[in-house]
Amino acid sequence: MWSSEPSRRAALLGALALGGCGFAPAYGPGSDAARLRGRVAVEVPATVSGYLLRARLLDRLGTAREAAYRLDVETSEQSEQAAISAEGAVLRYRLLGRATFALRPAGGGAALTEGTVEAFAGYSSTLGTVASGAAERDARERLAVLLADQIMTRLLVTPDLP
Repeated sequence: MWSSEPSRRAALLGALALGGCGFAPAYGPGSDAARLRGRVAVEVPATVSGYLLRARLLDRLGTAREAAYRLDVETSEQSEQAAISAEGAVLRYRLLGRATFALRPAGGGAALTEGTVEAFAGYSSTLGTVASGAAERDARERLAVLLADQIMTRLLVTPDLP
């Protein structure tokens, strides 16, 4: 019979090692994420993709009541064929997304951090018109989550945010 004692011991040693090396949760109290929470106004294009990206960013950042920062995001998307049958029918599409962002003080000024993130999401087009449309919408939502999460990662590793 297998014992879980060695795995418990390894988990405990791993937790102690991480605690000793200065590891801290990204969203824990006093973290950069906590300092940004509720303090960032998010500006995105008035598009479906912009709306989805903004919704994910607000999930992570919270709604800013009195913004100390403004996050400006520009997005672009393009669709490309990813798989074609022997008969020439498109079986799968890839949705490519790019978001360029800049975090600035709310009153204006130079960017505290800026950058560009890219991601892609695929979907099948072989399921019929309605199902393919739903698959495309789902891919667009997944793409927005991927881009927003990459932006958040970049924001969290920005040194010395006031």
